[in-house]
Amino acid sequence: MIENIENKLNFAKQNPKVFEERKVLDKGFVKLVDWMGDDSSIARAARVSYGKGTKSVNEDAALIDYLIRHSHTSPIEMVEFIFHIKLPLFSMAQLVRHRTSSLNQVSARYSVMEDEFYIPESLRVQSKNNKQSSELGDLGDFEGYFLRQMRRISKDAHEDYEILMKHGVAREMARIILPQNLYTQVYWKQDLKNLLHLLKLRMDEHAQYEIKVFADAIFDIIKDIVPYTISSWENHSLNSITFSKDEIDFFKTNIGEKTTSVSVKEEDGFSKGRKREFEKKIKMLFGS
Repeated sequence: MIENIENKLNFAKQNPKVFEERKVLDKGFVKLVDWMGDDSSIARAARVSYGKGTKSVNEDAALIDYLIRHSHTSPIEMVEFIFHIKLPLFSMAQLVRHRTSSLNQVSARYSVMEDEFYIPESLRVQSKNNKQSSELGDLGDFEGYFLRQMRRISKDAHEDYEILMKHGVAREMARIILPQNLYTQVYWKQDLKNLLHLLKLRMDEHAQYEIKVFADAIFDIIKDIVPYTISSWENHSLNSITFSKDEIDFFKTNIGEKTTSVSVKEEDGFSKGRKREFEKKIKMLFGS
C-alpha cells in the first residue's frame, strides 16, 4: 500500500495537469478529485490467485493484457477514480444510467440553482438511419431563431423560478419548471472496470455529442494513470469487433472453403499465447 501511495504521489508530481479542470461544452467541466491504484495494483490483485509476489513492469503489462483479452475483470475493479463533473441535466440522465458508481449530485431541494444553462452552438437534425441519433443538417433560418428562443426560454424559466421562491414556494417545488439544459454538478466515483464500460458506450461515434465530450475528457485524464490497461483495452475492446454464431456460420459457409490455412508468426507481433489464440479464431471463422 505504501508503495502504491508513493507511485501516486510521484505521478501527480510529474504530471501536475492530472488535477487540472477540463473545460467541456460551454460551461461544463470534468476534474479528477482523487484516485486509488494503478496498473501495478491490478497485476498485484491478479497474482493473489497464484500466491506469487509482484513481478516486473513488462510482466505486469503482459498479465493485464491477458486479463482484458480473456475478460477476467475482477482485478481491474481494484482501481477507482473520483471526478467532479459539471454537466447539463439531460447529460446527467445519461451518465447515471451507469449504475455501478457511487455519486452525490447537487440537490435542488436544498440549494438554489444557478442561472447556468447549456446553449449549443448549432442544432442537429434527426438521423435518417438511427432513431436514437442525430446528424448535421441544414435548418436554415430556423436554427438561429430557435437558438434565440432557447436562450429566452432558459432566462425566463430561471426568473420565474426565483419569483416562485421569493413568494414562499419551496425549492423542491420551484425547481420543477427548470428545463433540462440546466447545469448540475456531481461527485462521481467508479472502479476502472465499470468506468471502461461507460467509456466504450459513451465514446462511441453514435453516442450523443453532449455526453461523448464528457467521456472523452474522462478518458484523457485516466489514460496516463493506467497506460497498460488502456492500451490493452483499446486493442481488445474499444477498437475491436465481435462476431455472433450466425455470422461465424456465414463465414464458414461462404468463405471458409475458399480460404487456405493462415500461418501466424511471432514476428507479426504475437506472443506464443496470442499466436495460438488468434489461430483458433481463424479456424472458428474459416475452418470446417
